Amino acid sequence: MVGGAAQAQDVIRIGHVAATSGAIAHLGKDNENGARMAVDELNAKGVVIGGKRYRVELLAEDDAGDPKQGTTVAQKLVDAKVRGVIGHQNSGTTIPASKIYYDAGIPQISPAASNPKYTRQGFNTAFRNIANDEQLGAALARYAVQDGKAKQIAVIDDRTAYGKGLADEFVKNVKKSGAARIVAQQFTTDKATDFNAILTAIKATKPDLIFFGGMDAVAGPMLRQMKQLGMPVRFMGGDGMCSDSVPRLAGDGMADGQVICAEAGGVEPQQQKGLDDFRAAYRRRFGVEVMTYAPYAYDAMLAMVAAMQKAGSPDPAVYLPALAKGSYQGITGVVAFDARGDVKDGKLTLYTFKGGKRQRVAVIK
Repeated sequence: MVGGAAQAQDVIRIGHVAATSGAIAHLGKDNENGARMAVDELNAKGVVIGGKRYRVELLAEDDAGDPKQGTTVAQKLVDAKVRGVIGHQNSGTTIPASKIYYDAGIPQISPAASNPKYTRQGFNTAFRNIANDEQLGAALARYAVQDGKAKQIAVIDDRTAYGKGLADEFVKNVKKSGAARIVAQQFTTDKATDFNAILTAIKATKPDLIFFGGMDAVAGPMLRQMKQLGMPVRFMGGDGMCSDSVPRLAGDGMADGQVICAEAGGVEPQQQKGLDDFRAAYRRRFGVEVMTYAPYAYDAMLAMVAAMQKAGSPDPAVYLPALAKGSYQGITGVVAFDARGDVKDGKLTLYTFKGGKRQRVAVIK
């Protein structure tokens, strides 16, 4: 019994939460796989903290992209006495869950939630290692009017914390530029499948660009219906619709170069080999390609454990200051946080699709 208790103390439990069921389960599983790769690597090398050897255990939970389920699993992880959490995936689940982790004093790094509100609640336990929607919306608006020369822009969002937040930032920055007009704003949901009514209304405004705040599970079918309505209009969005699933979901509804999207992260050329090596290892481990944020979940996990090692303790109260003020060189770049918990020097990667494959356009700040 005594030996069993000692052994239990040698385990560091770290939670991971994403939507691993539902329409965006492919993205949630991608995040979980990234965190799992980091845990496997840590345990293979051996984790020594304060002179003591530990084994890291991943407690993976599914919030289905639902805020209520998100808070339920957050409390479950708190009750399980996890030492930290990687997640959640969606802003709509990450924001309410963050209050539960804050109350319990448990550090949380989201590798995917981009709504600015997440790090503006005054919770010193909340961090993210990707750019936020303010950066993403501003960059996409700038690209739309400067590089894309868009003049008439229609906007659709899915009313989620992520989709609406990103669309609002995009609209604000387009209006600020004075170089284009917002000719229509329409709304859908993250579970909708029929967009004919809103697309028909938009068609009448003759836009040369449609901006969508939402996920790939909706963007793909929307592109298909745009083609059916004779709308070969350029289509732009953020990281939620920037996965390799879009060509498959759109079928023949997407033309080469029609879609521009941005991932809230990016690597400079000198870091590309590390990311390529990760992608190859991921492919060997799981038999599929990286979707979007697996590398960021991987880096978040390693940065969290590195903070424990620097502080000499896995106790959240002890290592939290080291996480907040520390700096970790990951495959996605340097993971270091500002006073709010946002990643410093956040970058963005613009992509398009050609021949059914995602192609990088540029890495920007």
